[in-house]
Amino acid sequence: MFDIKINFKICLAVLTSTLIVACSVSNYKLVKSDRTAYRMNQNAGADSTIIRTYLPYKAKLDAEMNQILGHSEVLMSKVDTVPENLLRNFFADACLAEAIKIDPEIDFGMPSTKGGIRVDVPKGPIRLTNIFELMPFENELIAYKLRGSDVQNLMEFIASTGGQPIAGFSMKIKANKPVDVVIKGKPFDITKNYWVLTSDYIAGGGDRVESFKDPLDKKLLNLRVRDALINYVKENEAVGKSINPKIDGRIIKN
Repeated sequence: MFDIKINFKICLAVLTSTLIVACSVSNYKLVKSDRTAYRMNQNAGADSTIIRTYLPYKAKLDAEMNQILGHSEVLMSKVDTVPENLLRNFFADACLAEAIKIDPEIDFGMPSTKGGIRVDVPKGPIRLTNIFELMPFENELIAYKLRGSDVQNLMEFIASTGGQPIAGFSMKIKANKPVDVVIKGKPFDITKNYWVLTSDYIAGGGDRVESFKDPLDKKLLNLRVRDALINYVKENEAVGKSINPKIDGRIIKN
């Protein structure tokens, strides 16, 4: 009998090396492969296995998306043939109201263009799914300090496009030009600077808006547009108020 002492680490290293060599030196080769093509069209049957897999998740998602956030007294339609409508007023007012809680210096806002507002919001219960359909993007709200000349450029964009979702000011459109602009109850002064609320998409030149290219300053609010809408509806519901926007003459086209 011999008393053999073996270093465990050496044994482990040798075993590992042997396995690596054995796996790398393989004589197996692929000699045949059978493939079947499955055409996907309206005649393809449902895969019950896949359905059973996703149904629990779908049920959970549906329950969450169907939760009622609040109520609207009116149908808010996205019809864009008028300079002002209920849906745009609700959208802009909600975003401005929530943003001002974070930064009271904000003077006015254009948080979206009318093309960015996707669907109607029905009369009656406002569900989470309505807000996701209304605002399906992850856009952030940002406040920009603009020169009066850049604000004038923004007003000209709003006028030339026949009106946009705005809050905190009013204006008239005459011959596709902005006139009688009033911001926070005072006539627009091109020599002043203004804090303007918008989205990162618009500020980046989305929908051909060029007014935010050279701001004096900006403030990140850490507030998504969608979250502002959700918070606004829920907060109104919490104090017993329904959503009931009005046509208040914030944009009048002569």
